Amino acid sequence: MHTPPIDPFTNFGPDQNVKVLPRHLAGPGGRDIASIWPFPFDDGWHLHPAGEGMAFSSSPCARLWTRLVLEPDNTRGQGTWTIGASRIPFGPKAWVMTFDVTTPVELVRDVHTELLDVYLEDRDRLFDDDTAPHTAYAPLFARGWSHELQTAGTQTFRSPDGLGAVRHRFDAGRSRGPGDAAWTTWAGDGANAHWKARFTCGTPATLVAAFTASLISTEPLHRTVKDVPLDFRHRLYTAAATAHQPTAVPPPAGPAPGRTR
Repeated sequence: MHTPPIDPFTNFGPDQNVKVLPRHLAGPGGRDIASIWPFPFDDGWHLHPAGEGMAFSSSPCARLWTRLVLEPDNTRGQGTWTIGASRIPFGPKAWVMTFDVTTPVELVRDVHTELLDVYLEDRDRLFDDDTAPHTAYAPLFARGWSHELQTAGTQTFRSPDGLGAVRHRFDAGRSRGPGDAAWTTWAGDGANAHWKARFTCGTPATLVAAFTASLISTEPLHRTVKDVPLDFRHRLYTAAATAHQPTAVPPPAGPAPGRTR
């Protein structure tokens, strides 16, 4: 009979604050719109009235929008964060980014922060970004992520624990529409992911790079024990978030997948 892995949180109460890594296994965290959407609402950005379980914001030029839709009855994603952009106000979407609400909110926040920075510096980069795609995936190698090249014009990068992935469809020769995903990233089993994020063709690589940089950051995320996914607890590095020097609790040792190039 298979022995269940040891839960490193056994001696912690459900409301105990902890710091955890890696980020892709940390759980979603709190959905505080004020911290996730850093937009200057007193300077032309709009926060639109919305129904229960929904929040919506748009830029002063009406070419950029973002929303949160909660769907608690959706057993997988439980809702989505979505960012969209149009070349003309209220026109067809040039690109879209979606994140399950089970995605760690710090990753979503960092994308919105970069989004605002690009918008304020040069909003045309939201539609004609010359940032090379490797900017988004090259840093993964420095964190020990493996690389698999598929014949269908895709490449997949996997975290050392095998539970995080970033997939990039790079085949420029294949005809793709604006709704097709150029980037997909997830945690857990790809067929039944704990969370998934999707970036359609045309999404600025600058924004994808902001997401992957946050994904592999070594800055721990703060969670309460009850908010950390049960399936991943034995794979996390954890520390009690107290005023004293914390003692890290590493996950069980195991071989990391080797890199294939």
